[in-house]
Amino acid sequence: MASRTGERTLRFAGGWARVGPWHDQPDVAHVVVATDHRLNVSAVHDCVARVRAAGYRAAVTSPLTAAAAVPFLAEGFESREQLHVLEHPLADLERPPSTGLELGRGWRRDRAAVVALDRRAFPPDWQLGQSGLREALRATPSVRFRVAHRPGDPGIVAFAVTGRAGRQGYLQRLAVDPDARRGGLGRALVVDALRWVRRSGGRSCLVNTQTDNQDALALYEACGFRRLPSGLGVLGCAW
Repeated sequence: MASRTGERTLRFAGGWARVGPWHDQPDVAHVVVATDHRLNVSAVHDCVARVRAAGYRAAVTSPLTAAAAVPFLAEGFESREQLHVLEHPLADLERPPSTGLELGRGWRRDRAAVVALDRRAFPPDWQLGQSGLREALRATPSVRFRVAHRPGDPGIVAFAVTGRAGRQGYLQRLAVDPDARRGGLGRALVVDALRWVRRSGGRSCLVNTQTDNQDALALYEACGFRRLPSGLGVLGCAW
C-alpha cells in the first residue's frame, strides 16, 4: 500500500482487505476485510503488520461476526461497538408515506452536503466522512442513493444508501437531519429502499445499528424488520 491518502486493496498471506482512512482521520485505518473466507490469526497478524508499515497508528475493522472477530481479538483488538442486525423478508410492503418532501436520486455533487448532514445526525465515532460514504456507495454491485429536499429548497434534509448483491439487499445508511425528524421521512426512505430491493430481485434486506440506538431500532421494527439472534461487532486496536 503506497500511501494513506486514499483507499487501497491490501493483500497479505491468507486474504485481502480494503484499507483507507477511518472517518477521514489519515492516521487511523479502516480495515474492511474480505468476506469470501474467514481469516486466521496468522493472516490477521500479517494484515496488521502491513497496516502499521503503511504508517497508520491505529485500525478499526468493518462490522464482524463473533466468529470472524476471534483472530482479531487474539491479535490485540478490542470491542468498540456492538451492533444489532435486523432482516426484512420483503413481504407486505407498504406504500411510501407522504412527507411533503421531494425524494430523488443522489448525485456526486450532493456528497459534500450528505456528509455534512451525516455529521449532524450521528455521534463522532459513527459518522461516515467522505471515505465512508464512498465505501457505502461501492460496497455492492447494485446501489441506490436517495436524497430528500423540501420543495423549492435544494438543501438536503435526509438520505439513504441501499445496496444489493445477488438476492441480498442491504440498507447501508440512513440519516435524517435532527431538525426534520418525527415527520415520517425516515420511514419513507426505509420503505423506498425495501421496495427497490424487492423490485430489483432481492429476497430479503439487512440493516445494522448500534445496540443503544433505540430510535433507529424502533423505526426499523415498525417497518417490518426483525432482529436476528446474532449481532456484529466493530473492533479497534492502537499501537
